[in-house]
Amino acid sequence: LPLILIALIFSGCTTIHPKAAPEAITDKQLFSHEHFDHVLQRYGSESGKIDYAALQKNRDELNRYYRLLTEISPDSHPELFPTDDHKLAYWINAYNAAAIKIVLTYYPIESVKEVKPPAVFFFLPDVSGFFVFQKPVFGGRKISLYSLENSIVRKRFADPRIHFALNCASIGCPRLPQQVFSADTLNEQLDRETRRFVAEERNVRIDHENRTIYLSQIFEWYEDDFLDWLKENDSQNPTLLTRYIALYLPAEKAAALESVENSYTLRFIPYDWQLNDPQ
Repeated sequence: LPLILIALIFSGCTTIHPKAAPEAITDKQLFSHEHFDHVLQRYGSESGKIDYAALQKNRDELNRYYRLLTEISPDSHPELFPTDDHKLAYWINAYNAAAIKIVLTYYPIESVKEVKPPAVFFFLPDVSGFFVFQKPVFGGRKISLYSLENSIVRKRFADPRIHFALNCASIGCPRLPQQVFSADTLNEQLDRETRRFVAEERNVRIDHENRTIYLSQIFEWYEDDFLDWLKENDSQNPTLLTRYIALYLPAEKAAALESVENSYTLRFIPYDWQLNDPQ
């Protein structure tokens, strides 16, 4: 980008400041996601929606957690994150918590599209206001959700299951679990969320009447991530439908998908940016 455009982008960004004092942590401790876990248990739901109205009235635990995020990250305090699973769990939880924090900054809203980019950037997509121009702080560094996902999570961790763990506060997203992601159980959690996502008709559906396979746009936007993972894992003839999605489907549904892969049209379902709010 030209330097003037870069300068304009940074000048139009909004820093998401913490609202609570930092908590003491020693080098002998590991980073704790306990506060955010309490938030998800209390204000989350089985459907993956967040009760933002109730959470807005009682943000103490979210603020405490976010303040920890602003002070500490795997980059600023690597000694607190001994494995890649500790690091990835941090970044997933940090993304999900920061998305909630941004929503509450502008709430009530009905869609993340309502967080507009500065007027001078009228040519950018509406969602850039939320994902590019809001700047949460992680370990003392301002990072947009867009950069966190693409420059940190996708770049450092070549595991496409992360696309079913990151929640962008929208209906089209994977459901937000009522528990944090934990280093000790991260592989099982990522598997669970991937299976849950592909099992939902709204994300993977075969329409026999119209001879069409419908997929979430997540599979369109990040197709290369899924195919690259398959190639790295020695998959023969890597395909999105029958080599990746089918891995996480029950045998009967996987067989049904394989039987129509070459004869049905593939279409992607437009993403639903409506807020994941139960009201």
